[in-house]
Amino acid sequence: MSDLHGDYIVVKAKAQGVQVIGLTRGQDTKFHHTEKLDKGEVLICQFTDHTSAIKIRGKATVLTKYGTVDTED
Repeated sequence: MSDLHGDYIVVKAKAQGVQVIGLTRGQDTKFHHTEKLDKGEVLICQFTDHTSAIKIRGKATVLTKYGTVDTED
């Protein structure tokens, strides 16, 4: 198990309709889960054996153990 398994990120929507998309691990990367957030909503996401990446569409703040990132317009 790698060090990334179990790591969390926090996504806070700064606008309506922010999409958070979980991507699978393995030979073929596929979407496996999608959430839509309204302005002000917060989602806590975890990297797992099935989730290797998380894609965020829309205006949001992302908090990780490495720091904070704001998406571009």
